[in-house]
Order: sequence, then C-alpha cells, then structure tokens
Amino acid sequence: MLSWANVKDMARVPFGVFQAVRAVRTFRPDVVLATGGYVAVPVSLAAWVCRRPLVVHEQTVRLGLANRLLARVATAMAVSSASTLPLLPKRARERAVVTGNPVRPEVLAGHAEKALEVLGLDAFDRDLPTVYVTGGAQGAAQINQLVGDILLWLLERANVIHQSGPSAVTGMQTTAEALPAALRGRYLPVGFVGAELPDVFALADVVISRSGAGTIAELTALGLPSVLIPLVSSAGGEQAHNARHLAEAGAASALLGEVTATALREALEPLLADPARRQEMATKAREHGRPDAGDRLVDLVLDRAGAGGH
Repeated sequence: MLSWANVKDMARVPFGVFQAVRAVRTFRPDVVLATGGYVAVPVSLAAWVCRRPLVVHEQTVRLGLANRLLARVATAMAVSSASTLPLLPKRARERAVVTGNPVRPEVLAGHAEKALEVLGLDAFDRDLPTVYVTGGAQGAAQINQLVGDILLWLLERANVIHQSGPSAVTGMQTTAEALPAALRGRYLPVGFVGAELPDVFALADVVISRSGAGTIAELTALGLPSVLIPLVSSAGGEQAHNARHLAEAGAASALLGEVTATALREALEPLLADPARRQEMATKAREHGRPDAGDRLVDLVLDRAGAGGH
C-alpha cells in the first residue's frame, strides 16, 4: 500500500477536496450518493462541508477504507448486508439502512429455453444439471485451469457453459474438440456472455465464479447455488470475505486457502449429485438476496434529498 505513487495521490486529496467544494457550491445538488473508493472521498467531504445530504453505499460485506471514513460524516449509510451494521461507527449505525446491492432488472428476467435456443445447445442432456463457469468479462486463468483439470469428470455429471474470457477461448475450444464424442455436445466454451446472461443464469443449476460484490448480488437475488473462488488480490481481501460470509450461512460453497482441482471437484460433487442439496443452498442464497435493492437505494436517496441538510 505504501508506495511513492500512493503518497503522491494522498497529497493531491486536499486539492481534490478544494475543487470538489467549488463544484458542489456551484451545482448545489439536493443529495450526493457515494459508492466508495478513494475517488469518492473529495466529493463526499465537499458535500459535508457544504451541508448537502450525503448517502454512502457500501457494496461489500466489510467496510472499505474510504467508506469507513465517510460513514462518520454521512447523512445516511446504505449497506448491502445486515452483517455490515456492527462494523459501522455507533453514530453511523443509527443512520444505516440495509438496502442490498442493486442488480440490473433484466438479470432477474431470464428464460432457460431461450438460452438453449440462442446458444444452440441442442446436444445438452436435459436430464443432467447445467453448470455455468465464469471468471468475469475477461475470464480468469485460475478458474479456467481448475475447470480444465476436472472437465472430463464434470461432463460425465453435467452440461457446462464456460465463459473463459476472449484471450482463452481458442484454447478451450481446442480442448472441446478433443473431448470424447459422447461428452463434446455437453460443453460450450465462449469468450464472453453478453445480452444472453439472464437466460444463461435461468438455465444454470450451479455457478462457478469469483465473489465480487456485483456477482454476489446477482447470485443471491436469483437464488443460485454456487462454488465461489475468490480473487486473492482483491482490495482488502474483499472477495474472500464475501465468499466466507455466504459459505458460513450455507448459501454457497467457497474455496478458501489453497485452491486445487480436487477441492473444486469435492465442492461440486454433492451439488451435482443431489437436487435437494442444490435446492437447500438456493433457498439460503435467496435469503441473502435483495432483488429490490435498486428501489430501496433510490427511496433512501430521494428521502434524504427531501429532508434537506444534516
């Protein structure tokens, strides 16, 4: 964390606050919404100096460094999970609302049959569960390697849609071509999943993914069983905390510590073999989901705007 570049950035913060105060005084917003990160600090402090209502939204289970600071001056704190409340300063806790983390409405409105049609999945075995593997828009080399290591075992038990990232898709397609003919039709490697994502989610019985705040919000809002593989380098270990939080509640399975192909197989096996186990995890995931989070956050922002200053 301590580097010359970071020191220079910290030295610029007071000047950023000065610029932000000038902008806020000129624009005179009815309310300011901050979602964390160092870029939110100058404008948020400017809102406080100018006595404009400030709503701070924490997307993760733990408080980020910026939001830990801003919680002390916020008019209202919006958090994604009730487990975040005890982490807030006492005064901020009294002004906190559990809104959840907003997800795009279209993500909640997918159709499984449409995914089969659009992606040409005629060879999928509908008697088997479908696993959706994703490493995010750019893919994840770690997840690709783990899935590749157990692919034959996995395809004997499930259909697989594997979003590997644009840079890895050619290699995964080569792997697909080398599969036994009986298994080849159950595996679809793709570089990127775009507009069809809601339909892929609707088709999926199990998801293998990272555990960023946005992903967690989608999986829980949909009530999808998942095996989470946190990005170790995420800021403050955020993804590991997200994954551990859900795993401890039985709302997901998480690979923490040393991540191996064997560990992934052991996490998947009970979910693929037992529909009741999947349903139990889906129910617990849904208990943590807030599909109406966007509306809740909007209502809070508008309420603070209508309430005026501090």
